[in-house]
Amino acid sequence: MRIGVLGGGQLGRMLALAGMPLGHTFTFLEPAPESTRDLGRVIAASAEDAAALDALADAVDVVTYEFENVPVAAARALAARVPVHPPPEALAQAQDRVVEKRFLRALGVPTPDFAVVDDRVGLAAAAERLGLPLILKTRRFGYDGKGQVVVRTADDLDGAWAAIAGRPAIAEAFVAFTRELSVLAVRGHDGGVACWPLVENRHVAGVLRLSLAPAPDLTPALQALAEGHARRVLDALGYVGVLALELFQVGDALLANEMAPRVHNSGHWTIEGAATSQFENHVRAVTGAPLGATTMHGVAAMVNLIGAWPDPAALLAVPRAHLHLYGKAPRPGRKVGHVTLRAGTAAALAEPLARVRALADAAAC
Repeated sequence: MRIGVLGGGQLGRMLALAGMPLGHTFTFLEPAPESTRDLGRVIAASAEDAAALDALADAVDVVTYEFENVPVAAARALAARVPVHPPPEALAQAQDRVVEKRFLRALGVPTPDFAVVDDRVGLAAAAERLGLPLILKTRRFGYDGKGQVVVRTADDLDGAWAAIAGRPAIAEAFVAFTRELSVLAVRGHDGGVACWPLVENRHVAGVLRLSLAPAPDLTPALQALAEGHARRVLDALGYVGVLALELFQVGDALLANEMAPRVHNSGHWTIEGAATSQFENHVRAVTGAPLGATTMHGVAAMVNLIGAWPDPAALLAVPRAHLHLYGKAPRPGRKVGHVTLRAGTAAALAEPLARVRALADAAAC
């Protein structure tokens, strides 16, 4: 099948690498391709270019996307001509944090308390209602810690408002969470759903650095709770493809932080660590093929390479390590690759994981 992808970054690259062995071809709509330039046809244009959208629709049988900031109007225009999965409505719900929180709550998926902030007066009112500290986030386009600031005291309000340049925002109550988790789920054309084990995620300055799968000390009850939250979202949207739901664990409860209607960084471990990777299952779903098993091969971990990568030979010398570089030029703060590791037990994974983390930390910029 001919698959069109809106976007040409590392997620599009890994989709193509998973889909090509299944006999599929790829066309990417991406103005500045790096990661995908050698993996299929590239239409070097913006998703706001109507002629480029027409060219993509003419060239493919189905369209998907690799990031959630695709213009909803572009996805809807394509959907009038060719199947688009996940549905454009998923983008509409995920792109605005206020809309997203209201959507999740309407489904019975709990979230941190929040308030809409349209101006400086609204920020003061939010601080009064939610209490301090709180997290101030722009409603749109924030990722990897961008577009957000912690407000710890009343003296921080002016600086926080200036930090987001007065853009429409959401204030979220500060959550004293036990840990950050994510659940990845995939839904097929027939409504069937498969979920991978919950993952524990560790961030530095808002950027994901490490994922552990399954999350240590994971209980069946916690897994079932996360899967229930994800299924509500998938079914409500008539979703097809992979969805990631980022969660805060607070005791035995799970609060939804945000959802990503696409394959997700915290699922990269599935390439080597699961019977079917998130990328292959996304391709299977959007092309109407049966979903693959999501069972794990022991335990796994994923370490992001940020800014630059260590000597590949040093990484490959670590037992159980699998290196994935994205074909992107080094740049401070940029995700340029990742390393996945897997082993039969957490104890067997500990030493090679420590070696990889040390190498990654030394090279990071």
